[in-house]
Amino acid sequence: MSGTNSPEAVKKLLENMQSDLRALSLECKKKFPPVKEAAESGIIKVKTIAARNTEILAALKENSSEVVQPFLMGCGTKEPKITQLCLAAIQRLMSHEVVSETAAGNIINMLWQLMENSLEELKLLQTVLVLLTTNTVVHDEALSKAIVLCFRLHFTKDNITNNTAAATVRQVVTVVFERMVAEDERHRDIIEQPVLVQGNSNRRCVSTLKPCAKDAYMLFQDLCQLVNADAPYWLVGMTEMTRTFGLELLESVLNDFPQVFLQHQEFSFLLKERVCPLVIKLFSPNIKFRQGSSSSSSPAPVEKPYFPICMRLLRVVSVLIKQFYSLLVTECEIFLSLLVKFLDADKPQWLRAVAVESIHRLCVQPQLLRSFCQSYDMKQHSTKVFRDIVNALGSFIQSLFLVPPTGNSATTNQAGNNNSGGPVSTPANSGMLGIGGGVTLLPAFEYRGTWIPILTITVQGSAKATYLEMLDKVEPPTIPEGYAMSVAFHCLLDLVRGITSMIEGELGEVETECQTTTEVASSPTQSSERQESQSTSDQMDKEIVSRAVWEEMVNACWCGLLAALSLLLDASTDEAATENILKAELTMAALCGRLGLVTSRDAFITAICKGSLPPHYALTVLNTTTAATLSNKSYSIQGQSVMMISPSSESHQQVVAVGQPLAVQPQGTVMLTSKNIQCMRTLLNLAHCHGAVLGTSWQLVLATLQHLVWILGLKPSSGGALKPGRAVEGPSTVLTTAVMTDLPVISNILSRLFESSQYLDDVSLHHLINALCSLSLEAMDMAYGNNKEPSLFAVAKLLETGLVNMHRIEILWRPLTGHLLEVCQHPNSRMREWGAEALTSLIKAGLTFSHDPPLSQNQRLQLLLLNPLKEMSSINHPDIRLKQLECVLQILQSQGDSLGPGWPLVLGVMGAIRNDQGESLIRTAFQCLQLVVTDFLPTMPCTCLQIVVDVAGSFGLHNQELNISLTSIGLLWNISDYFFQRGETIEKELNKEEAAQQKQAEEKGVVLNRPFHPAPPFDCLWLCLYAKLGELCVDPRPAVRKSAGQTLFSTIGAHGTLLQHSTWHTVIWKVLFHLLDRVRESSTTADKEKIESGGGNILIHHSRDTAEKQWAETWVLTLAGVARIFNTRRYLLQPLGDFSRAWDVLLDHIQSAALSKNNEVSLAALKSFQEILQIVSPVRDSDKPETPPAVNVPVPVLLGSISGPGLSRPFVRTDSIGEKLGRYNSSEPPVVTDELEDLNLWWAAWNTWYRIGSESTKPPVTFDKLTFIPSQPFLTALTQIFPALYQHIKAGFSMGDLQKLGVTLHSAVSVPISSDASPFILPSYTEAVLTSLQEAVLTALDVLQKAICVGPENMQIMYPAIFDQLLAFVEFSCKPPQYGQLETKHIANAKYNQIQLFAPAEWVALNYVPFAERSLEVVVDLYQKTACHKAVVNEKVLQNIIKTLRVPLSLKYSCPSESTWKLAVSSLLKVLSIGLPVARQHASSGKFDSMWPELANTFEDFLFTKSIPPDNLSIQEFQRNESIDVEVVQLISTEILPYANFIPKEFVGQIMTMLNKGSIHSQSSSFTEAEIDIRLREEFSKMCFETLLQFSFSNKVTTPQEGYISRMALSVLLKRSQDVLHRYIEDERLSGKCPLPRQQVTEIIFVLKAVSTLIDSLKKTQPENVDGNTWAQVIALYPTLVECITCSSAEVCSALKEALVPFKDFMQPPASKVQNGES
Repeated sequence: MSGTNSPEAVKKLLENMQSDLRALSLECKKKFPPVKEAAESGIIKVKTIAARNTEILAALKENSSEVVQPFLMGCGTKEPKITQLCLAAIQRLMSHEVVSETAAGNIINMLWQLMENSLEELKLLQTVLVLLTTNTVVHDEALSKAIVLCFRLHFTKDNITNNTAAATVRQVVTVVFERMVAEDERHRDIIEQPVLVQGNSNRRCVSTLKPCAKDAYMLFQDLCQLVNADAPYWLVGMTEMTRTFGLELLESVLNDFPQVFLQHQEFSFLLKERVCPLVIKLFSPNIKFRQGSSSSSSPAPVEKPYFPICMRLLRVVSVLIKQFYSLLVTECEIFLSLLVKFLDADKPQWLRAVAVESIHRLCVQPQLLRSFCQSYDMKQHSTKVFRDIVNALGSFIQSLFLVPPTGNSATTNQAGNNNSGGPVSTPANSGMLGIGGGVTLLPAFEYRGTWIPILTITVQGSAKATYLEMLDKVEPPTIPEGYAMSVAFHCLLDLVRGITSMIEGELGEVETECQTTTEVASSPTQSSERQESQSTSDQMDKEIVSRAVWEEMVNACWCGLLAALSLLLDASTDEAATENILKAELTMAALCGRLGLVTSRDAFITAICKGSLPPHYALTVLNTTTAATLSNKSYSIQGQSVMMISPSSESHQQVVAVGQPLAVQPQGTVMLTSKNIQCMRTLLNLAHCHGAVLGTSWQLVLATLQHLVWILGLKPSSGGALKPGRAVEGPSTVLTTAVMTDLPVISNILSRLFESSQYLDDVSLHHLINALCSLSLEAMDMAYGNNKEPSLFAVAKLLETGLVNMHRIEILWRPLTGHLLEVCQHPNSRMREWGAEALTSLIKAGLTFSHDPPLSQNQRLQLLLLNPLKEMSSINHPDIRLKQLECVLQILQSQGDSLGPGWPLVLGVMGAIRNDQGESLIRTAFQCLQLVVTDFLPTMPCTCLQIVVDVAGSFGLHNQELNISLTSIGLLWNISDYFFQRGETIEKELNKEEAAQQKQAEEKGVVLNRPFHPAPPFDCLWLCLYAKLGELCVDPRPAVRKSAGQTLFSTIGAHGTLLQHSTWHTVIWKVLFHLLDRVRESSTTADKEKIESGGGNILIHHSRDTAEKQWAETWVLTLAGVARIFNTRRYLLQPLGDFSRAWDVLLDHIQSAALSKNNEVSLAALKSFQEILQIVSPVRDSDKPETPPAVNVPVPVLLGSISGPGLSRPFVRTDSIGEKLGRYNSSEPPVVTDELEDLNLWWAAWNTWYRIGSESTKPPVTFDKLTFIPSQPFLTALTQIFPALYQHIKAGFSMGDLQKLGVTLHSAVSVPISSDASPFILPSYTEAVLTSLQEAVLTALDVLQKAICVGPENMQIMYPAIFDQLLAFVEFSCKPPQYGQLETKHIANAKYNQIQLFAPAEWVALNYVPFAERSLEVVVDLYQKTACHKAVVNEKVLQNIIKTLRVPLSLKYSCPSESTWKLAVSSLLKVLSIGLPVARQHASSGKFDSMWPELANTFEDFLFTKSIPPDNLSIQEFQRNESIDVEVVQLISTEILPYANFIPKEFVGQIMTMLNKGSIHSQSSSFTEAEIDIRLREEFSKMCFETLLQFSFSNKVTTPQEGYISRMALSVLLKRSQDVLHRYIEDERLSGKCPLPRQQVTEIIFVLKAVSTLIDSLKKTQPENVDGNTWAQVIALYPTLVECITCSSAEVCSALKEALVPFKDFMQPPASKVQNGES
């Protein structure tokens, strides 16, 4: 209003008014003077008002009658121009609200006149509207007159006026009611008692109403009158009226102003008394009418239903029910029953269509439906209206399918082009655009040949009607095909949506209220308790009431809904429609579930399940009890029969998958359509979102899902999720691409479904588990007796359910795992594989889940979780066991640190694997064990360690896979290492445990029984370990034995010090000797057959190709190990008391091994022997010079410790032994055994040695190809043992022992070797090298002689024996020893061939030359040291030496080796240089008498040997050999001849003869080769000659005979020379140019050389010793020599020169007597 009140607006109004009046006066100036005058006076009036009043508008209003008067007069002129001007001016005044009531009345009267004159009709309507809307001054008669005026104009002939008037009427009616509402608003604050209106009071009694209300009342009452074709009471002057318009107005009032009727009883009264009867009366033609009934059959003509009225009536009914249901309960029952009737098939199509539209309007109002249910269905003797509506819809839909639509058959053109509103929506699923026939583009329902399109009619949840809005149509419209169906379809959907959301909302409220009240109730305030209990009980009552309503609503509607929805589902060809139907079924099922209505819930679920499966699919679950009540049963609904229609098979759906049905004997294939898949998704959705309310129907849902999953070929994958499998069953599973893309989604939803089970309560969860178990049992039954792919759905889903419910696993663990264990035992491999997969996955998940409290604090739960794993051990299928073990492996990897009390279970599973269970099983179990040993020993309780040892040992004994056995032995070593490192902690824990067990045992009165009992528990652990390894040491497989043996001894060696001292007794006797016995037994009985190959294609080395050889290796290892322990732990063993007995046993083992007919064993036995002999015996006091011998108390001294006087403390050996010794030291110091016992040990060892030596080297009696002859290394080792042994026994070593030794050594050296071994042992024949055996023999003797050397006098008598021994060896150089009857070949001709198997071995005698020579050197050395010893002198050692040397010397060139005689010569020279002086010393005693002749013979044999030098001897060689001969002659000249008077005469004589022989080279004149050779030894002859001369001419010639001999010899020589020379000269002369024979030349040369030598010798001799005669003979040679000068030979010439030169000494000046004498 402010706009019209502002000064500018007022000023403008005044100006406009004045201008209007001026214009009016101008127009009327000529024709209508009175009007002109009125106008002019009006101008003055306006100006006056404006001038006088401040409130100009108010003043104007007061005087409005006068102000308006000119304009009214203007209108009265009926002049169009003037009328228009006036009406405009009047409107302007109205709009400024300056019109009073009187003026208004005048204006209306004026308008009425214009109306009656049909002038300016539109302007009139406009003016009325402005008048009534701008203010409220018009009331009562004036108002009614204005309204009548509008009605009158509505019925003019002009169309525009008509419509404008109709609109104006509507607006005016609205204005009247709005005024009333405004009036109520103004009076709202004044509370007044409403006067009760009596039901039968006069309808005109409106005295209680306020003015506006009164107008409204009068108006509404008259509208009813008019529609009923009665005269109005208030609208006086009405001439005509139509029902349609009246109904429209009634509807708009009822719709727009419901509060007026609800708040004012007068109006309510009108509704009840006037409106309802009116509606019912008007409905009658529609009720009575039956389409298609002929008129003749009815007595009176029936009024035909009239579309405009019928449609408007339905609109009114809709409004009445919607707005005033509470007032009109009875009336509404009638209306609703009518609506239901209008759906009958015999009503016209348009009527059914609008009826459905009306029902739709109700269906979107759930609260209203609820009221219906409460008011009718729940009352006795009342129509079940709500149920009827739903069933009517169902029947309606059914009728549309069964009865083809009549009357509209012409209009089946493409639906949607008529007035259906909007374009037809194309289906979303482009996959429907098939190629084949019958596939249509339009969404539609199709059932048994009836095709009904689905039209898009409305947004969900709003009932936007099409035909109820057709207010302009007079004739019934043509209803497009499918329209009614579409609306009915939406009715159902909206009905379901509305009911369920309403009930669920209320349920939710109730539940939250319950929660809050219980929370409040639990608070401890006293005062509020009373009211709370009251409020709770109120709530309870309220809830009981509400629940009754909900249940009634559901019970009333579910049958009808299900019938209709199932039919539609079956008929639907559109994805969106199907989706909606399914959603409806789903929500209903869920709602029924929530309300606990089992039958209806199962019925809806069954429907969805059936929809998911192919038609006629034989699934027993769906045809059992609950389903039977539904299928094919008809429900009677008020006499109409509603059939439950089963799905028809000929629905034209696109097939998206073809698969096999899940049955024991599948017949053919089944097809799934896209609709089946859609249903399946709904089913999944249902289970996912509403699992908590499914209860027993889980069975239905899961069974269906299982079948679908099967048909689609989904297979379980890890964690139980189903993944699209490959097309498993051959060609039968065919999936289109459409469904392929869907599958992952489906499998995802499937998984999510079971994931959501974690939100179920315990009871629902148990329902789910039970359902799955029973499904699984069915699947198991089906899978019996065939190995076809079983259905794994249930198992997979049990797994998934278990996994997501870990937080409360205890409540479902037993049923779950119990069932899965049964599955694991199923004969079908796929089935049990999955059972195992599920079970192991659950166990793993259970252990990794973070429980509250954690597992570490909840041991019971941990054992519960692990128990099924143990139970799996009783199943015999290897695949299950493999899964079990893989599970164990994974548990270890993830949970190993926290297994705690579960360890025995886990270890038990590994240990339960038997030898016959296949390699892969054992391998997996073993992997677990490896993991345990490498990572988890520290985390497990110590009491489990023994189990670990047992399990590891048992794997060692498995013979499936060698590597595992070997590795398990490695594990045992690791375990022992662990025991060693963590010894203290383990010991503590075990002792604690032991104490606890002891206590328990005492309480129960039983004896504590464990292996190795008296030993402490930690030692028992070790002993168990040793015992296990001991068992493995005699395993049939050599590799295992070897490895176990090494490990056992390493362990005992490395960690044995941890044992208590007393435990060692057990170790020695129970473990080690026990093992030795078993090994010896097995070795001696082992098979000698050749093993061809070691399984597969492994080649076996020839040294291991029989069982015997393989056992030999074990024996070797074991013996060595035991010996090493004896050696290193002697300080622990000796104090044990029966050490000497143990020692004997050990020696016995060594002996039997050494004498075994196996080179390897025997050699190793000796090595062990060596090892135990290297033991240093504990230091004794007696050995220490510091302590006086009187003190004989043994002081305990640690092994190898030195405690000299300067040291304050002993130095303990710092290896682990020494460190560990402390623990024995404190408690029981090792008692040092006395000397005697110690010696006994060594003598025992010596006896063993001798026995081994004599037994092994004794030549066998007969020889064949298999004769065993000890090997060289064996003999070497045996010999090498002696020196060490001797150190301990030397004190008591007697001549007899020496004899034994000698025999043994001699035999050992005599043993030949087989020719196949010779290349390895022997050097090539030419090399002079000793074999190691020969070295050892010499070493032994060397040790002995050294000991004798420093030993006491009485030992020295052993020297000669040693010499004998050595000399015996020297003889080997020329005469190798014999070994029994064995024929040996000489090495040179023992051909080394690759020995054919079983070819007799050739035995080769060794090359004894180097050995003999070395022995000779030793003899010489020894003799040099001992020549003067009494024993040596007495025993004629020198003679023996010479005698021995004579052999090689006499053989000379015939010796096997040239070096021999050379060495013999040099040795002889050395020996004689020492021995001859000794001999001369003892000349008188006669001890050497027999030696001289021996010596003479030796010289003779050597110097004039009978052997011929080899042809290939070079000149240099010859000269070297000659120089040796010369040395011998020199020895004679220096050592013998000078002492001739001390030497026997015969001997000297022999020597002289010999020299003579040497110097006179040849007495014979025949020139043989031999002679030439001899004669070639010039130097030698020269030497002999010189010596002879020297000896001949020495003063000391003892006997004239000797001198005579030499002189005679000289003259012979000279004479012979003379002859030779003469002959030569003669021959030369004769021969002329021809050279002389070689021999002759040589001879002459020799003679010449002899002459020069002789002259030299004579010069050197004392002059007095030379006979004058000799000189004369020499000089006489001169002329002959000169004659030779002419010879042609150069050689002869040079020799001649040498012979002539010495003659210069004879050329002296003649003697003086000649000078002075007679001339």
